[in-house]
Formats: sequence, C-alpha cells, structure tokens
Amino acid sequence: MTPDRTAAAIEARRRTTERKLQQVGDVITDLGRRKMTVAYPAVARRAAVSRTFLYENAEARALIGEAIGTAASQQAQARAGADARNEASWRERALNAEATLTTAHAEIGAQRDRIAVLMGQIRDLEHEWSRETAQRITTENTTLKQRVRQLTTENRTLAERLRAARSDNRFADRRIAQLEAQLAEHAPPAETAVPDQPGHS
Repeated sequence: MTPDRTAAAIEARRRTTERKLQQVGDVITDLGRRKMTVAYPAVARRAAVSRTFLYENAEARALIGEAIGTAASQQAQARAGADARNEASWRERALNAEATLTTAHAEIGAQRDRIAVLMGQIRDLEHEWSRETAQRITTENTTLKQRVRQLTTENRTLAERLRAARSDNRFADRRIAQLEAQLAEHAPPAETAVPDQPGHS
C-alpha cells in the first residue's frame, strides 16, 4: 500500500471514529434528557455502533462512565432531598408538639394554683358565706378539677406525640447519613473499565 493510500485509510478510520463518538454522545444526551438508564447495550443499539467499539475506545468508555456516574449522583441527591424535606416536616411537628406541651404545663400549673387559692378561701371564709355562695365556689372548684384532669390527659398525649416525632427525627438523621455515604460512593470515576467480554452488533 502506498503512503498516500495508507494516510487516506488512517484518515478515514479517524473520521469514522469521530462520527461514532458523536453518535454515542448524542445518544447519551438523549437518554439523560428522557431520564432513561445509560447502559452499554442501550447506547450501542441506539448509536448504531458495536459494543466492542464502546468497550475498546477510551473516549467512548469515558463518556458512558461519566453519564452513569452522573445519573447515580442525581438519583442519590434526589433521594437525599426528599428525605431532607421529610425530616424538616418531622422536626416542625416535634417543635410544635414541644410548644403545645409547654403551654399545657403552664396552664395546668395555673389551674392548680387557682384551685389552691379557692380551697383556702373556702376554708377561711366558709362561716361568713351563705350556702348559695359556698355551693357556687364548690361547683367552680369541681369544674376546675375536671379541667385539670382534661389537661393532664392532653399533656400525656402530647408527650407521646413528641416522643414519636423525636424518634422520626433520629431515623431521618440516620437515613440522610446513609444517602450521603451512597452519594460519595457513586461519584463519577475518571475512567470506567468494563471487564465483560465484548459483543458485536
């Protein structure tokens, strides 16, 4: 083969390789836009190239490896974002439960103080009051005791909800830590080597 023909053959192979790489890049971009999985068989079929070309050409391997790594990172980030939103919701519920619990404690304390005052008044002034007044105060005292019992029950319910919300927060913290670890593991490699035996289209 003459030098001119050799050079022409080399140039033809170079152009063919560039065309195939362009086709591979276009297919990878299209798969990413469609949110579809990037894999060697799918890329080879859609780009009309052989899997041998994808396995043996370093640039093609790099394109596919980068696309696979990017897709894995995006999926991990999406899962982490969803868990972060759930955690924020759990934290908000926990804070609301704590605030309500604090209010309930304050109201219970105020009601108990009021009952103590009324009981003292009954003991100190009972002989000066009419039967109707004493009955009214006794009725008010009974109502306040019922309210205290109601608040105590609500307080117990809120405490249980608060414990549940804190448990949810701990679970969310662990889940986010796992997702961050997965995200670090799926960082795109500089170059992906594929040990599988090559196939032919």
